[in-house]
Amino acid sequence: MTAAVSPQHGFLDTNGVRLHYVSRGQGPLMLFLHGFPEFWYSWRHQLDYFADRYTCVALDLRGYNDSDKPEGLEAYRLDVLVEDVRGAMAALGHDQMVLVGHDWGGAIAWAFAYAHPECLHSLIVMNIPHPAKFAEGLRTPQQLLKSWYIAAFQLPLLPELLLQASDYWMIEQILRGMAIDKTTFSDADLQAYKAAAAKPGALTAMINYYRSFAQSGQWQQSWGVLEVPTLLIWGEDDAALGKELSVGTEAYVSNLRLRYIPQCSHWVQQERPQQVNALMREFLP
Repeated sequence: MTAAVSPQHGFLDTNGVRLHYVSRGQGPLMLFLHGFPEFWYSWRHQLDYFADRYTCVALDLRGYNDSDKPEGLEAYRLDVLVEDVRGAMAALGHDQMVLVGHDWGGAIAWAFAYAHPECLHSLIVMNIPHPAKFAEGLRTPQQLLKSWYIAAFQLPLLPELLLQASDYWMIEQILRGMAIDKTTFSDADLQAYKAAAAKPGALTAMINYYRSFAQSGQWQQSWGVLEVPTLLIWGEDDAALGKELSVGTEAYVSNLRLRYIPQCSHWVQQERPQQVNALMREFLP
């Protein structure tokens, strides 16, 4: 493990948008995709740890923090987000990579692996199920109750108003409130997330991921068997996505390693960074 170093900030152009990123290290590309309501910062522990072997790059996804925030739901379709990633890889000067995704970043990573398997050395996904398993889960009362926020986010304007009310109190509740270990997020961490969400246009863009998801139906397609070597890491005490959604993933991934972390929330790579990093290191060649 390398000592922590100052992050290198940069911008790249891909698929008609300009994305902000942070990079550390040298070597093969390891590209990190964050989830909601985060930004590149959610990968701070992994960027430091893997910089001895990889060029570690954490993107701000479109709509987040310092990246462009295009208007309209079509700009946040899953296939559009996949092409952002492909263009980012090329802009960074690589034709293959290790792709790491959590939450929404994991959903994009799954879809990317199906669309461009030739671009991946391996795939690492955290606390987001395979798209076929998620579609299956959304047909059960148990998961529908946990996914109530997806329906709530379909409302116009109200979600944005609720998220920014009382100095973005809801952002704090989503992060620290869902964590099992409440010390996972320091006050400074929470302020960083709130500041990112407060960037002009960010809240609507972030919520438009869910609005586009609900209207596009892209997850209802037929999914074949993925042959990319894949590690799925799951914090067992995820309040938003039940552990049962991970069961049966091997039917869709021929080379799968599934690892659970008990007493850990949805924010697995931040709540248990040492365990996550060790699992990733063990998996990678």
